[in-house]
Amino acid sequence: MEMNLLPDFASLHFKSPELLWGLLIVPILWFYHFRVKVPRRPHMTISSTHSFSQRRPGIRVRLAELPVWLRGIAIVFLIIALARPQSSSSASNVRTEGISIVLALDISASMLAEDFRPNRIEAAKKVAREFIEGRPNDLVGLVVFSGEGFTQCPVTTDHSVLLNLLKDVKSGWLKDGTAIGDGLATAINRVKDAPTKSKVVVIITDGVSNAGAIPPMTAGEIAKTFGVRVYSVGVGTRGTAPYPVKTLFGIQYQNLEVEIDENLLTTIAESTDGRYFRAVNNRKLESIFEEIDKLEKSKIEVTEFKRYTERYMPFALAALLFFLLELVLRYTWFKTIP
Repeated sequence: MEMNLLPDFASLHFKSPELLWGLLIVPILWFYHFRVKVPRRPHMTISSTHSFSQRRPGIRVRLAELPVWLRGIAIVFLIIALARPQSSSSASNVRTEGISIVLALDISASMLAEDFRPNRIEAAKKVAREFIEGRPNDLVGLVVFSGEGFTQCPVTTDHSVLLNLLKDVKSGWLKDGTAIGDGLATAINRVKDAPTKSKVVVIITDGVSNAGAIPPMTAGEIAKTFGVRVYSVGVGTRGTAPYPVKTLFGIQYQNLEVEIDENLLTTIAESTDGRYFRAVNNRKLESIFEEIDKLEKSKIEVTEFKRYTERYMPFALAALLFFLLELVLRYTWFKTIP
């Protein structure tokens, strides 16, 4: 078994730190000895020192003041020991009230529009990744939709798996269209039975619902029934946006009108105590997710425990050692006769 006798000085503190003022005794002791006592020692006057000029002082003479230094060091260690140095170790119990969140991401062809950089879908994936990384205590899932809804990842705390699945998301996986009702209903189905008290869906889309088997308002009613709060985000600049179109001559860009059913998305969000947001550029999209992150914060309770361990013994032993060494040297090798 390994035992560490030396204290961890980084975590050291003192039970009676006021006693450390006693360390001022040491410089006063040394000052008195070398400035007052030594000059008052008896001395002999001789007519000439010529006969001693070729002789070097011995080691005993050169170390004559060693006992005084040892006594000062012993007092330092004794005062530190009396101040009761202690080290502390802490532990904490953390209780979290997590939130279950499903991100429903539109991957229809219109999400390839480049009014966001590099395009809407990649901009949405970037902020979604940062959002997920900032919520380590929550259950998070991912649903994608275009002409139909599909669960890319059920709600999970294994965010590394979720982020890998998010990275692979691309437009063209599903039949084209914008089935907002199907996407929202799929997300609700994934979050409604989650074990957490708070259940949230964040739906990100850039269009008008034109496909799917479930009307968006019906999906909104389902969310309200199961106590799922919906935050809807409309992505797209105001006016027109450049869409890439495949032609015989390669990719060509056409400026098409941006149409987002904001009334629908607002109605669904507000009916579930959520909010609707409009993102017109990358920065606005980031700020929207920052706001959602603040609105849906997990509750964390931390109870901290500290245990203190006495660390005076090494200092007390060092003080005893230096006191004994000083006494031994003073009354043996450095003994003087008055």
